[in-house]
Amino acid sequence: MQIMALAMINGLITSILLETVILKLQGMSLGHSFKTAMGMSLISMIAMELAMNTVDFILSGGTAQIRLSYLPLILFFGFITPLPYNYWRLKALGIACH
Repeated sequence: MQIMALAMINGLITSILLETVILKLQGMSLGHSFKTAMGMSLISMIAMELAMNTVDFILSGGTAQIRLSYLPLILFFGFITPLPYNYWRLKALGIACH
């Protein structure tokens, strides 16, 4: 569980930093870039990380070791898990990431 928590925290930090840099390079101020990165994807990132770690945990029998043979399935579930929330946010609320 500690490894999974650490993986989730690292994934969140990496994603927020990457999105902040990308938005900054597109011309936003640093503060606005960070705020947008936090607001647009924190729930999506948490859901994605949780799904990926859960699939990894189930497939590896509780050892939380990523094996290359499991990677396509892990990535698939990490991709589809936040889609409903992102779709709802985009369509129902009219809120895009930027």
